[in-house]
Amino acid sequence: MVDKKFWQSSFTLTGTIVGAGILGLPYVFSKSGFLIGLFWLIFIGLILMYINLCLGEVALRTKTKHQLTGYASKYLGKWGARIMLFSVIFGIYSALIAYMTAEGQSLSMLFIGHEGYALLFGICFWIVMTLFLQGGLEGLKKVEMVVVSIIILLIIAMFLYLAPNIKIENISYYDFGNLFFPFGVVMFSLLGFSSIAEVRRELEGAEKKMKQAIIIGCSIPIVLYILFTIVFVGIMGKTISEVATLTLGTWPILLGVFTMTSAFFVLSFSLRDNFILDLRFKKLKTFFFVSIVPLVLYIIIQYLNLFDFVKILGIGGVITGGLTGVMALLMNISAKKNGNRKPEYSVGINWLIFLVLSLVFVFGIILELY
Repeated sequence: MVDKKFWQSSFTLTGTIVGAGILGLPYVFSKSGFLIGLFWLIFIGLILMYINLCLGEVALRTKTKHQLTGYASKYLGKWGARIMLFSVIFGIYSALIAYMTAEGQSLSMLFIGHEGYALLFGICFWIVMTLFLQGGLEGLKKVEMVVVSIIILLIIAMFLYLAPNIKIENISYYDFGNLFFPFGVVMFSLLGFSSIAEVRRELEGAEKKMKQAIIIGCSIPIVLYILFTIVFVGIMGKTISEVATLTLGTWPILLGVFTMTSAFFVLSFSLRDNFILDLRFKKLKTFFFVSIVPLVLYIIIQYLNLFDFVKILGIGGVITGGLTGVMALLMNISAKKNGNRKPEYSVGINWLIFLVLSLVFVFGIILELY
């Protein structure tokens, strides 16, 4: 018998992770070489899975429900809450802007045949997602189950159909001069921190399944990314565009549309909860910061052509991933001592692990910015 609650929660995490980042992976993999990109995908994927498990334990050690900022306030005080608030808002705004950018390009290409109406389609996408957001947690469950299932089926079908066209020379190429080029985009493509609180809420009464749900929810994107990137890099080589699905026809574009729809919805929902549960904002003020501000930033960035798609992913990935990763480790250490609920699982952590992983995150931030 299918455990609906378990798969809903796993797909919520998967749907958050698999967003615009997947569309930038083939481009950065083609620059460094597929095998180098694959190394970063698995290496960073395992690190972020561990961080998500740490956050899951924090949520399980806490009786009251929060978003990341609320947990940071409880276990790290005001300074922790402020840093986490900046990290969450910066990361989600970066993601929402990236999604609107790529959705606009994809929908314009799909319906018009070129990217000339990308801004208009990006705004139309925002309108539809804003309406969906009014459905609450039940709307989240329904959207994620359907959309993530479609994403998985589309990627598997695409791989099976296009695999015979893969050229070995395109995936065996490597360039150590671009060894670190994929780091930021890979980090962005694997971020799902903000949905851990939603996973906890969805598993109410079945918390013992949370550890497995996080592991499955983090593992599915890694497998999908490998299938996705090996097809695009294997066929296109170095000719891939920054938004990979724009290079192989109609149904890969549809895949991109579905991936970003899923992630946009979950991140908007998480951002809304952050303002309502942790900052106690009223509905109108929450709507302004969750929906209006990202739209305005998107229009300004597109109109002034301030950042390209891959740059948005890279900067958003390392800053949000780095800051939130370090804060999550500190929160976990504090929650083990100060939590008010016995968790269904506990992860091993010590100061050596904290130091090593913190250095990885700091290195990523420095690398991307300089």
